[in-house]
Order: sequence, then C-alpha cells, then structure tokens
Amino acid sequence: MKSVTRSLRVLEAVAQHQPVTVGELTKLFGLPKSTVQRTLVTLNEAGWLRANRRDTTRWEIGARVLAVRPAALQGSSLYAAAREPMMRLRDALNETIHLSVPDALQCMVVVDRVDCDHPVRTFHTIGDTSPLHATATGRAVLAHLPKTEVDELTAGALEGYGEETITDPVALRAEIRRVRERGYAVNHNQYIQGVCAIAAPVLDGDGVPLAAVGISMPDSRFDPDRLAELGRRVTDTAAEITARHLG
Repeated sequence: MKSVTRSLRVLEAVAQHQPVTVGELTKLFGLPKSTVQRTLVTLNEAGWLRANRRDTTRWEIGARVLAVRPAALQGSSLYAAAREPMMRLRDALNETIHLSVPDALQCMVVVDRVDCDHPVRTFHTIGDTSPLHATATGRAVLAHLPKTEVDELTAGALEGYGEETITDPVALRAEIRRVRERGYAVNHNQYIQGVCAIAAPVLDGDGVPLAAVGISMPDSRFDPDRLAELGRRVTDTAAEITARHLG
C-alpha cells in the first residue's frame, strides 16, 4: 500500500505543479531520484501521466485522468465555455454532441457529451478513448498540430478498424490538409461501423488544438447533401467555444 500511496501523492503533485521535472519532485518528497522516476514511468505506462510535448524532461497529467473523475473538468474554463454551445448545437440538430481532448498523440478522450432524444443514437461513455487517425475529432486536432507531430504519428503503423479507415500515411496527410482547408473533419464508418461524425477543433490563443467538438450520428441518418451545413454548424460551435474560452 505504501507504493500506491506514493503514486497517488506523485500524481497529485504533478497535477499541482505541472509541467514538473523529476528533480523538482525529488526535492518536494525527499525521495531517491530513482524511486520518483520509477513511479513516473509506471503512471505514464498506465496512462495517468505523460511527458510534456515541448520539454520531455517535464511531466504533466494525462487526459485519461478525466475517465475516472470527469467532474474534475466541470470547474475548468474549457468545460464552462463548451457546455452551452454544445447544448445549442444538439437542440438545432437533435444529434449527440461530444467534446474530446487529445492525450498527446496517443488518443482522443471523451470529456463531455450532450445526448439527443432519438431512440437510436450514438453513445460514448465519458472517458472513452479513440485513435486520432481514424476519427473526426482526432483528425480535427491533427490538422492543427505541427508537421513534426503528424510525421511522428504517421511514422508508426496506423491500425485499421474497417475498410474505410485511412491507414496509408500519404493518404492520411492529404486528408489532414483537406481538414485544415475546410475547417472540419468527417468520419464516415472509419472507426466504428455504422457511426458517422463531423468535428472541428477548439484552439488556444496560439492556434494549438485544446479539444474538438463533434456531431455524432448513426450512418442511417447521415445525409451527404447536408454535409456543408453540418460542417458549418460544428465549426461555428467550435469557434464560439474557442472565443468563450479565451474570454
């Protein structure tokens, strides 16, 4: 139990001081550097922590923490900025609306959802994860990441989830360019069969993607003739969330 308690204390310290180095945590707890390092690696492997993108010697909280305590987001400015626009988008379309955040390049994590009232609808539990390359929310984020990070993702194997999944790196980079040009991403049976989504990014003041808001629906209700309208609605909603979050 001592190791569990230590891990939780380290997790709390990282949340409070992030991004933080091993040396800083060592001084804070008075523990051997090797002990702190092992704890950080273990929490990283479990998805609770991740290395900071800009400085990999520093550690920060991973988005999967929200899978255990989604209410933690409710006090954040992002949640507050997103909730009302998401509800208005749901009311306008009567489809499920999701807010997802990137966990580095590992996955997208659902952090909020507004349900429609159709008896047949899509459903993702808060905390559900999904790959960036195969989802609308993921590609909306990828379209605003630096080329180096896109190259890092496409350097590895891209898992296929069906015939429609883009697994070729060249094709994925071309699709990311299209997403950036039109402002929204489309997933038509590329991750979960029978599920379609349209998503747009929520950005910070420097244009870095913080999250993506998505419209999700069964394939049976997806009308290609309405794609331009759905794309406009979701990009307008994402832009409103961005503006509200920036204040």
